[in-house]
Amino acid sequence: MGDPYSELSMPKEEPSKSFEESITQLEQIVTAIESGQIGLEESLAKYEQGMQLVQRCRSILDHAEKRIEQLTQTPDGQLSAQPLEND
Repeated sequence: MGDPYSELSMPKEEPSKSFEESITQLEQIVTAIESGQIGLEESLAKYEQGMQLVQRCRSILDHAEKRIEQLTQTPDGQLSAQPLEND
C-alpha cells in the first residue's frame, strides 16, 4: 500500500474545511488523476471527492457573495451600505 496519493483520501465525516484548504485538496486530486499513476476505481473515487469539494467551494462563494454589501452615496452625501444586486 505504497500509494503516494493516499493522503488525499477524504473521510466521510470530515470537519468543514476552509475555502483555501478545499481548493488545495482539489488541486491535489486533479494532479493525482492526471498523473495516471492511480487505477480507474481510485480515479473515480477521487473524482467524486473533487466534485464534493467543488460543491463546497461554490457554497462558500455563494455565502460570501450574499454577505458583500455595496457602498452607495445618498443624496445628502452620506455613504450607505446596500446589499449587492445580482445581475
